[in-house]
Amino acid sequence: MKVKGSFLHDEPALRVSFGWDVHGNLIKDMDRAGLSRAVVVCGRSLAKSGSELELLREALGPRLAGIHPGARPHSPVPQVIETSRFLRDAGADAVIAVGGGSAIVTARAASILLAEGEDVAALATSVTAEGRMISPRLMAPKLPQFVIPTTPTTAIVKAGSAIYDEVADKRRALFDPKTRSQAVYVHPALLAPVPKQVFVSAGLNTLCMAVEGLIATKGDPLADAQLTHALRLAADGLAQLNGPEAGQARADLIFAAILCGRATDSTNGGLTTALGHAIGVRHHVENGIVNAVVLPSVIEFNADAAASDLHKVERALGLARAGSARESALAIGRHLVALFDALGVPRTLGELGVPAEARPELAQLVTEDWFLRGNPRPVRDATEVERVMTTLW
Repeated sequence: MKVKGSFLHDEPALRVSFGWDVHGNLIKDMDRAGLSRAVVVCGRSLAKSGSELELLREALGPRLAGIHPGARPHSPVPQVIETSRFLRDAGADAVIAVGGGSAIVTARAASILLAEGEDVAALATSVTAEGRMISPRLMAPKLPQFVIPTTPTTAIVKAGSAIYDEVADKRRALFDPKTRSQAVYVHPALLAPVPKQVFVSAGLNTLCMAVEGLIATKGDPLADAQLTHALRLAADGLAQLNGPEAGQARADLIFAAILCGRATDSTNGGLTTALGHAIGVRHHVENGIVNAVVLPSVIEFNADAAASDLHKVERALGLARAGSARESALAIGRHLVALFDALGVPRTLGELGVPAEARPELAQLVTEDWFLRGNPRPVRDATEVERVMTTLW
């Protein structure tokens, strides 16, 4: 238990619908809020697929103000600006993100730019000379957000929007609680066509975040309960993606992502998440795959600082309690590597095409990541990050 005394667990309201009739619930929610001009934000592949999106088009009827297939991997700034202008020109009074993390983040970030202006650098979290991270207070009202997810991404329920500034070649983190999704609608027809590898990558990201949340410096019993169940659902769901219960596994992975996303608002992330952000953007690799490669090494790095919390990870994964922190870290690592191997995940960053000489630059980016604050063992500087990374090639 991280908190021995008092704590405050604060969760914003959220409605989650699952089933074949969820679009009807979306219409009711829009009507209840007096919304009549919704813009759908999605990726190009979903916009072309026709039948799945057609279900939503038919349900919305005259409430649909437009469909913008502007989402791209890592949510590049130009596409976010383009989406923001589409929202403006369509006279949108609500945004419906349909897709995975890129669509959801693009919709949120575009709503921020629509309300606050297009100076992304000024709106983003920055690092002071003393190393403190500061997020500007974005006070303008934002369009209501609704999410119809197709992949198990924790972005479904987050308030942060990390977008890719191609000019600066770095992530820009925008944070505004007003852009959290008001409701989530999980439709089985939208989960089935998604390629398995997409579910694997997003599911791995959820699993790794759940592990990091359980050992993070900050937390409480309610967040631990959510993360424990999220980790179980994610591990079991990933293992079942090739089996006869693959449909249920996909739904369970979505639920795991929602639980993990909610809980990690109370616990923060850690070094694994920060490495995934830095490497994923720079080398065009999915965050979940990077996280799976680095997580066992990061757990070992954190072993002594997270000794008691590692037992929670053991319990969630159904492992026997080890005798020492190092033994726990190694046992958890072996268990996870076996799962990752079964999913075809590479074991090294070199296999992902990340050159070893990129270590210094990547390590510096990691030190600027907001999520690093939650790592149980303090990371003093980029040199320490590099030492962890030397084991990953």
